[in-house]
Amino acid sequence: MRHFTAFKRSLAETSDRNTVSKHLHAIGTILDQPPLATQIDETLRAMFRPRTRYTRANAPGYSDSELRSIIRAARSDVAAIRDRLRQPIREADASAIENALLTGGVSADGVPFLDRMAHRRRLAEQVFITRQDLIPLLALFVHATGWNVETIKELTTAHRIIEGVAVEVSLVKRRRGSGKWHNSATWEIGNPGQELRTPGGLYLLLLQLMAPARSLLDDDPYWAVWLGAGRSGPDRVANPFQNALNTEVSNREWIARHGLRSSEHSAPGAKANDAAPGSPALSLSFPRLKKSVDVRRTRAVGGHLPSATRSNTVPVLFRNYLSGDPSTLDWAQDVMSDAVADVEKSAWDAHEKALNASGRTRLDVQPRNSGDEASLSNTQAVDETGWSACRDHAHHPLTGRRCSQSFLDCFHCANSVVTNDHLPNLLSLLDALEQRRTHMSIDGWWRRYGPTWTAIRYDVLPQFTEGEVRSAEEQKQDDHLLDLVEPRWEHS
Repeated sequence: MRHFTAFKRSLAETSDRNTVSKHLHAIGTILDQPPLATQIDETLRAMFRPRTRYTRANAPGYSDSELRSIIRAARSDVAAIRDRLRQPIREADASAIENALLTGGVSADGVPFLDRMAHRRRLAEQVFITRQDLIPLLALFVHATGWNVETIKELTTAHRIIEGVAVEVSLVKRRRGSGKWHNSATWEIGNPGQELRTPGGLYLLLLQLMAPARSLLDDDPYWAVWLGAGRSGPDRVANPFQNALNTEVSNREWIARHGLRSSEHSAPGAKANDAAPGSPALSLSFPRLKKSVDVRRTRAVGGHLPSATRSNTVPVLFRNYLSGDPSTLDWAQDVMSDAVADVEKSAWDAHEKALNASGRTRLDVQPRNSGDEASLSNTQAVDETGWSACRDHAHHPLTGRRCSQSFLDCFHCANSVVTNDHLPNLLSLLDALEQRRTHMSIDGWWRRYGPTWTAIRYDVLPQFTEGEVRSAEEQKQDDHLLDLVEPRWEHS
């Protein structure tokens, strides 16, 4: 403990908090591997895994328009890279490029000193992918595969093509911990011309495009890139992620080159997710990009998390990528709204079907302001039931016999009559039904009370004025009748 505290203090003297956390995590990863994992106490090893808050990984995913703009820009750049490398070599550059294919270096003899860097890059770009190409390639890879950018950076050339329609790729995922680093994924290849839209097609395309640079390397990495070293050289071809997983290329410069803007602040009257004029530049974060992909995939499979998981377990997918994300919340609210609308429609259909079978299309609702004096006089002669009145309790419309149904079924019966005097009790019944909702399963509540609740809300209350409903709200009392119409065994 004393040594750990002293080590952490020494780091803090020369580094900020994020850098200290990165160093501790790096050491903790080593300590979690055998044989150290069995020799060092878990309490001490846990201290090398500090909790971090408000990191970019915890930021929400991109909005739909932001994600489209990023992927559109990345796809256009990758298409330009593909077309550039497939162009025939200029005759004037043939000798220099032939030497570059043999050595990885590009000669700038006879070129003014200030123009050498641009000259050498122009020549190298005809046959090699360069460091400046990495940002769009990585962004498109993360979007196409749904894997985090660290795993994409550690892709290998080990693969197997399955019947020409998919490619099985070996992956490395360091975050899985000891014994779970290596994995494999099967990616769709797609039809010719769809290489930029399918993960397998993109993998094979870049495998081909980086082949000239890879042939100059001994360890056969997947990523083989020309790394220019300035005006004087030396040039070299290498795996840019061999020693560290950072690209040393500015995401911000790529964003600025494409003019991508944040849609967080929309202009008045603009469509949803449209970037407002003068809005800040968009920030490209690969963790946010992966989170956006996970959210869209989960949405596409209807929220079924086992089907949505690719690179994470279900708990990790929900906790680290879906939970709290604004896009997820908006989608979930839409799903819930649609589900409620569907179940309300089903309950209304059940109410209409029962009412039609008894001989009516709508309940007989008679407010005091209806002006139908003859109907009101007839209402005075009917028998009172639980929450309405009945014209002929001795003859049910369907059986012709004395009614033996629950008072809840009165809301679907042609004999039922509802007047202004019943309104306070009906509002009390609605309150009681809402209370029952908290003590029952959703399905059970809708099966038992849904048609009654829907009949009152959409067939009865709309026929009264707002003033009548407000007055009834003041007169309603605590409901006790609902317990009387339920089977006795349900209260034991």
